[in-house]
Amino acid sequence: MRAMSDEYRNHQLSNPHGEGGVRESGAGSGAKTAVLGTGIMGAAMARNLARAGLDVWVWNRTRAKAEPLAEDGARVTDTPAEAVDGADVVLTMLHDGPAALETLRAAGTALSPGTVWAQCTTAGIESLGELARFAQEHGLIFVDAPVLGTKAPAEAGQLVVLAAGPGAARELLAPVFEAIGSRTNWIGENGDEGAATRLKLVINSWVLTVTHGAAEAMALAKGLGVAPQEFLDAVAGGPLDMGYLRAKTGALLEGDLDPSFATRTAEKDARLIVEAGKAAGVRLDVQAAGAERFRRATEQGHGDEDMAASYFASFDD
Repeated sequence: MRAMSDEYRNHQLSNPHGEGGVRESGAGSGAKTAVLGTGIMGAAMARNLARAGLDVWVWNRTRAKAEPLAEDGARVTDTPAEAVDGADVVLTMLHDGPAALETLRAAGTALSPGTVWAQCTTAGIESLGELARFAQEHGLIFVDAPVLGTKAPAEAGQLVVLAAGPGAARELLAPVFEAIGSRTNWIGENGDEGAATRLKLVINSWVLTVTHGAAEAMALAKGLGVAPQEFLDAVAGGPLDMGYLRAKTGALLEGDLDPSFATRTAEKDARLIVEAGKAAGVRLDVQAAGAERFRRATEQGHGDEDMAASYFASFDD
């Protein structure tokens, strides 16, 4: 096992929130980064990390989805333990919080105390607490690091990273976040508090609302016999127009629902948003209704298509 420097490890274990001192050894292109989860987002992130010259090891539940990354220089592994063994940074990009926790538990004793864990999965507030406790129990340096963006920004290395974690981890994470994103917004020193996750849920609530708005407008246009282009031409260039409206209506008009963000994943996020609001005493009727739209679209066979498939939930067949 390639261990981290004793000086850095000892500092982190005695100073888990990172006041003072940063790790010098292992930073930069020589750092081993394990990416757990190579779906739509994780694969793009791993590819950009490898192309940036980092030592990237990847694992995915379905190995075949990870295999193409070998062409970009990533090392494909059979188990989470193999991927994280000796890693300086572990990055998780899995479906949800329980999947992230299950995967880290499977990594078991291969996880080294002092390893920086960049948790990028949209996990929700309750699951984040469980993940943070796991990190504490295993001496990991926990960084709450969800990302903004979908397939195209991920492939272009233009995600926005929302990060909360100890200052001592930032130098080590700099080349990782620079490879996957256009910028990193550090919004807290303690990943356990979930500042980045809370912000991500607020942003996703807006994204999902706009998605449903575009889908329902297109569905109503069909029902009323209005040509979709007439609707788009009428709002063009005004305050009601936006790039996201164009992207989602374009996908529907072209019949290209290759997922930028899958419908079943959008439902998961919508339910996390509703749960977070309920816990905070905030009623989120639009998000609750939106989750049901995603559920219906999934039942109709659109779960693995782009979330613009909310459109189909407007119809009974």
